[in-house]
This record gives sequence, structure tokens and C-alpha cells, in this order.
Amino acid sequence: MRGGLRIGCIIPALNEEAAIGQVVAAVPRWVDSIVVVDNGSTDATAARAGEAGAAVVRQRERGYGAACLAGMAALPATDVVVFLDGDYSDFPEEMHTLVDPIVARRADLVIGSRVAGNAEPGALTPQQQFGNWLATRLVQAIWSVAYTDLGPFRAIRRASLDALGMADRTFGWTVEMQIKAARDGLAALEVPVRYRRRIGVSKISGTLKGTVLAGTRILSLIAREAVRKTQKDRG
Repeated sequence: MRGGLRIGCIIPALNEEAAIGQVVAAVPRWVDSIVVVDNGSTDATAARAGEAGAAVVRQRERGYGAACLAGMAALPATDVVVFLDGDYSDFPEEMHTLVDPIVARRADLVIGSRVAGNAEPGALTPQQQFGNWLATRLVQAIWSVAYTDLGPFRAIRRASLDALGMADRTFGWTVEMQIKAARDGLAALEVPVRYRRRIGVSKISGTLKGTVLAGTRILSLIAREAVRKTQKDRG
């Protein structure tokens, strides 16, 4: 617990056997529960996560959002949910910077910004940097909320998360959360975080196909939510 609140952590993972044990071990001791979602790995990711002390659930349907939703369903009762990647690119020991504003009731959602923080050279690919820039500018233009990043390392009040009605099962999960937070008027903050080169090859930015699919999904989700906003505004 932290500040009297129960903290849960969800780590989606796909073929991260070389990294997942280090990720779980680096999660602060005050975190009450850690759920690693094995998203159809063909290696020993699940075994390494279990050995490190995490609860492991399996989501055979591939997709970042599908894995996160499975983690939410499996997580024990918590007040704050933290999401981070299983490739050791995030710094779990910085988790307090995301959780403490929620504990202090200054925020409902806190996003770790790699853009505002200290990203190791090469950790963010050019396509990631451009994609972040474009998506966050579109969100700002449509919803008047200034984000700098769609980073996976984030914390959110569980009640707020449940109320958002998250539905995306693929690469649009993070931007969907940020758009719906703006839509619902949640108190959202960004805090600078460090970011390092991941262990292994990214399933998204590490391949042309992954980059195209992720970019298409993110932009189509923004467009869909923008249409819904326009329809609602027109009454």
C-alpha cells in the first residue's frame, strides 16, 4: 500500500523471457499485487514472471489492449492501477512519481512522459517520436488537452479506469485512455520519466508491419472518437 491506497500493477508481455524477471523484481515493494499477462508467448515468459513473484494470466488473443483488459479482470481489488511494459524499457523504481499525485488527490491519471523526461539515445525510434508528436497534437486540437506522449508507463485511479469503458484491444489502448480521460474531465498529469533501450526487439516499432498497424490503429481511433465528440456536441 501507499498512502493508505492499494496499488496494483499490470504488465503485458509477449516473448519477454529475457526481461520480465528484471521488470518484476524492480517493482517497488509497496505494490500490493503484480499481474503479468502472457499475451501468447512462445518462450518462457510466463515461467520467468512466476519465478519472479508475479501472478500470471494468459491472454491468447494478441493485442496490447486485449492483454491490459485481461490484466484488469485478473487484478485483485485495488485503488490505483499502474501499467508498464515487460521489456525493461521503463524504470519501475520511478513508480512513485506516477502514484503519489493520485494518492495526494491531485490527479486521477498520471502518464509517464518519455518526451519530457530522459530517454536514452535510440530508445525512442524516429517513427515513435513522430507518431507521438502527431497523435498528441491531434488530441490537443480536438479535445484541448496538452499531452506530450502516449507512453505505456502510467497510473490511474481504479474507479476512474472502470468508468472510462476501455474497449480497444490493439495498439490504440493508450491514446483511447487519454482521449476518454479528456472526455470525462479527469484530472490528468504528465510526469517526466526515464526510458532506456528495451531488451529484445519491439513488436511494434521494431518492424515495418508493426509500425504501420500501430499508426493506422491510433489515427483511426482518434478519428472515430472525434466523430463521436462532434455528434455529441451537436446534440
